[in-house]
Order: sequence, then C-alpha cells, then structure tokens
Amino acid sequence: MNSKSKPNIIVFFTDQQRWDTSGLHGNPLSLMENFDHYAMENTHLFNSFTCQPVCGPARASLQSGMYATRTGCYKNKIPLKQNINTLAKYLKKQGYSTGYIGKWHLGSSEPVKKEDRGGYDYWLASNLLEFTSDAYETYVYDNQNKKVFLPGYRVDAITDAAINFIKSNQKKPFFLFVSLIEPHHQNNTDDYPPPIGYREKYTGKWSPPDLDALVGSAPRHLGGYYGMVKRIDEAYGRMIDVVKSLKLFDDSAIIFTSDHGNNFRTRTREYKRSCHESSIRVPTSFIGNMFQQGGRIKELTNILDIHATILDLGKVKNTSHCDGKSIIPLVNKTSRNWENEIFIQISESELARSLRTSKWKYCISDLTSNGNDKPSSDNYTETSLYDLDADPYELNNLIGINAYDEILNDLRKKMKRKIKKIENISIKINKGQNIINPGQLGLKPDSFHRLKKNFNK
Repeated sequence: MNSKSKPNIIVFFTDQQRWDTSGLHGNPLSLMENFDHYAMENTHLFNSFTCQPVCGPARASLQSGMYATRTGCYKNKIPLKQNINTLAKYLKKQGYSTGYIGKWHLGSSEPVKKEDRGGYDYWLASNLLEFTSDAYETYVYDNQNKKVFLPGYRVDAITDAAINFIKSNQKKPFFLFVSLIEPHHQNNTDDYPPPIGYREKYTGKWSPPDLDALVGSAPRHLGGYYGMVKRIDEAYGRMIDVVKSLKLFDDSAIIFTSDHGNNFRTRTREYKRSCHESSIRVPTSFIGNMFQQGGRIKELTNILDIHATILDLGKVKNTSHCDGKSIIPLVNKTSRNWENEIFIQISESELARSLRTSKWKYCISDLTSNGNDKPSSDNYTETSLYDLDADPYELNNLIGINAYDEILNDLRKKMKRKIKKIENISIKINKGQNIINPGQLGLKPDSFHRLKKNFNK
C-alpha cells in the first residue's frame, strides 16, 4: 500500500470482552487463535483500555474522540448529540464510503432516526441489539428503518452482513464499523448464549485468578462467555479471509477492540462499571501492511487513541478535538513523548475516577453519588490502590496503609491535574480507609457496595 493512499478501515468491535480471553494475555484455551495470530504478525496493543466501562459512554467516546464529560454521554440512555462530529463524518469528508452494522447504543429511539446515526451512509443496525434480537434471532433496521431479519447465530449474522458490505464497496476507500453484542450477556435472561455445543466445551475450564478469588457469577456464566468469544474469533478470521480473497488486505487496516471488560459481578452489582482491570482492559490489535512492524506495544493506550489513529489513517488533518493520540508513531518507533497514564471516568455504579499507570491503579469515588445523578464531582474519597506488578488481578487493596503515603501523595497530584485538564474542575480528594475486597469478606457485591459507603463515614 502506498503510504500516501487512504486505506480501507474496518473496526471489528465486541461488547464486554476481557483482555485475558486472548492467548497473548495468558488464556490457555485457544479461544482467540485468529486474533492472536494476526496480532503477533502485526500490532498488538498489550495494555489497551476503555475510557469509560459502560456501553453508551465508551461508544460515544470512540465515535467522537472525546471523554464522556465532553460528549455529555456520561451514562447509558443519553443519545449522542447530533452536532458532534463522528468518525463517519470526518471520513466522509475524505472521500470514504461509510457503513455501520450491529449495535449502536447512541440513539434516542428504536429504530434509530436518520439524524441520530452519527452520519453513517449505510445503516444496518439496532440501537439496543440485545433487546431486538437473541442468539439465533437477529433483527436490525436498514436505511429506511425497515426491520430486517439476519439468519444464523448472531455473531455470524452480523459478520455475514459485514462481508456483504465489503464485497459491495471495493471501488473506493470505505470505513466499516462492525459492532457485535457478543460476548455481552443477553439481558432478558441474564445468560451468555454461545453457539450450540460451545458452552459445554468450556464450562469448568480455566478461570482468571480474580474470578477464582472473588464472589461472582463466573461459575455459572464463564463457559457460555468463552463459547461466545470463540465464535467471535472464528467470525473475525472468516472476515479477514474474505478481505484477503478480494485482494483488499494490502490496502486495508483492520482494528479489533471492545468497549469494556467483564468483572462477572465480582466488583459491582453488574458486570462492568468499576476501575478494575476486569472492567477496563480489553484486547486490541491493528492489522494491515502499515502495522506489520508494530509488534507488541507496551505503552498504555485507550479507546480515544483508536479514534485518533483512525483519523490519522484517513488523512484527517484537523484533530484538535481529540482527547487521544494516534498510535502510528508507536508503530513506527518514532514516539518520544507518549504519556504512559490512562485516565478513566466511571458512572452508574458510582461516580468515580481512576488513574492507571504502568505500576499503579488509583481510584477515587464521590461517596454521596449513586453514579447516575451527575457527570462529575469536585469532592472524592480514595477507594482503592493496587500494585499491579505484585498484584495484577487486584486482590489486595492498599488504600489506608501508611507505607504507601508517599505514592498516594504523588497519585493525588496527578489525578487532580488530570481532572483539571480534562474536566476543567478543581477537586478535593479525601484520604480513604482500607477497604477489603468483597470476596475476602465473603460478601456478594450488593452487600459490599452498601458496606463500602460506610467505611469513610
């Protein structure tokens, strides 16, 4: 591919997928053989994170390149403002055909009104795919808001539609966003429905240390969840095969990532919405000719950097709105000033903020807020500190231990600077008392959540 040309860009986007479903992150079950293979041959973002572990806010940030407090989508059920520029709007100005297939979660209605579709030309999607479909019954809406049935297991149905788009848009550069609901749970049944036979294959197999140690739903759900991940990877490989067979691979950039992870109710009353790696860390890779020299990138990146990178690929010049940075300098080994810190905003379960460095995870929360009543706060209390070198699965909370006072002082300063820069708020941070993990207390997350609020009273 000529470095001056505009590549086709495909985003293969999953929902609620933990980073450690990948073999490159230690999973021994070969769930993501295609992802692992192509990530090793191209560019693997080893430390990749969301900026908001909630579906709608994360999606708004990826589309807009801005933190949730800037888009206004700080929790679910807040539609993306129509005047916000999106990936599709930027790339259309660069001559791209744009298409969106799958779950949107940024609209005000079902089906999604044309003016709420983020500027995408081709549309085959549902605002809340988990409510308009089931594992073997996939319904989406087309450009005319006609309800369309897509046959097959849902991952395959959405991928088939993506393949049809690719086959029909070969003549000029295209941008395709493929948004799966898997491996998110099916809300109405609180289940993770994999293809037939896949649940049994993975039930009772390897479990990450945090899920083994803490109280949660993994014993019931992990087999189905892994089965969904396996089928995602199979569909991803099949899509790449089609791109190759159409002789488009050399002129394409394919991005695999997810909106957030899954803590299986070990940290919160639901499956995400916490500062922990299980909620915020996701598998991410970039493949294509320009990414073959990237290898394993260990710098910390987040979903906002993916937005900036897509604009870089599309030769978009005006990126002053971006809260992230393109990873292309990391791929080319030319970056000199990469800020190796990740700032995370958290809502719905609590109003919280987190700072993730290469060694430390530091989290603060407004203990007077339920996470739904306001987008930000000026008064927080420390709730957790983890040494990620010694405790990568965050099983030992160090908040309130005097030996870490110097480290906490430094992290408080960094957090205040970060919030001032991103949210334009000067904040107070109250020192926290030691808070034990819920599993160590033998508590269910609901009980732990209530107890946690009393620690600092």
